[in-house]
Amino acid sequence: MTIKVLLADDSALVRQVLTDMLQASPDFAVIGCADNGRDAVAKTLALKPDLVIMDLFMPVLDGIGAIEEIMSLAPTPVLVLSGAVERSEVDLAFNAIKRGALDVMEKPALDSPAALYRFGERLRDQVRLLAGIRVIRHPRWRPPLQPQQVPAPAGPVPNILAIGASTGGPKAVMGVLKSLPASFPATVFIVQHIADGFAEGFATWLNRECALPVRLAADGESFGPGQALVAPNGSHLTLCEGRIRLTDQAPVNCCRPSIDVFFGSLAQQPCDRVVSLLLTGMGKDGAQGLLRIKEQGGTTLVQDEGSCAVFGMPKAAINLDAVNEVLPIERIPAALAKLFAAP
Repeated sequence: MTIKVLLADDSALVRQVLTDMLQASPDFAVIGCADNGRDAVAKTLALKPDLVIMDLFMPVLDGIGAIEEIMSLAPTPVLVLSGAVERSEVDLAFNAIKRGALDVMEKPALDSPAALYRFGERLRDQVRLLAGIRVIRHPRWRPPLQPQQVPAPAGPVPNILAIGASTGGPKAVMGVLKSLPASFPATVFIVQHIADGFAEGFATWLNRECALPVRLAADGESFGPGQALVAPNGSHLTLCEGRIRLTDQAPVNCCRPSIDVFFGSLAQQPCDRVVSLLLTGMGKDGAQGLLRIKEQGGTTLVQDEGSCAVFGMPKAAINLDAVNEVLPIERIPAALAKLFAAP
């Protein structure tokens, strides 16, 4: 089945390079190009692509505005291509995700054939993944919250909230963290599969959006309540004897950082004070680690299918019987408030 792609970028050279990259494989057809956001919206409505590759800085209507209109009028998977990984552009990229884009990749250097070749392979893989994702209309109505089924802890208040996420995760993670107060009585650890170079920007974006302070985790540091720490690009995050350890061991489940590696490090000891949460994502990373946490007495939650961009990781955990509760994303904050409430 051919994947139909619409390209939106004000650079004719970039549009041609991307077209050549995609159409090097018979899996893809570039069915249209737009050099401004207004044209991107119109062509999305008219051509009904399987995915839009969107630049953020365009005339007439920028990428953020175009994404907002597309998600309101004709919800379509959108992959953002960002320029140099600088704060201003990274901020825009995550704001695009907040408005409905599924993921972000950094544009390659056009003067490096080797870099272009590697980027082309990654781009085709990512488009194959994202084009099949169901996206929903924004803004959307949300049902009233229902009573939670997650029991309140019988023992001491948990001191760790461990979150793993992949495709569609940045927006889901942000929604969870925004619900937590600055006085949250535990440390939050986040392992998010994200494009190289974007982990720091992800932490900065979360820190600006949330009351809870958020930053990248650093090797050898201690940790305590009232902070959220994000795994950096290219390193596994683990906990050992009360300190953070970052390692460059081989990828696990094709990922580094791996959610399974982090969850597994928690399960080296009793997990009666650990709450672990596995959110949207492709594949199975985190499922085995979630099972180990559950076996060690921890509380394990996953996002439900209806609210996931991709149900792969939560489904894999459910299939392993690793899950205490399956919850829609909008009900997770109330469940966490109950789990972390003082007795």
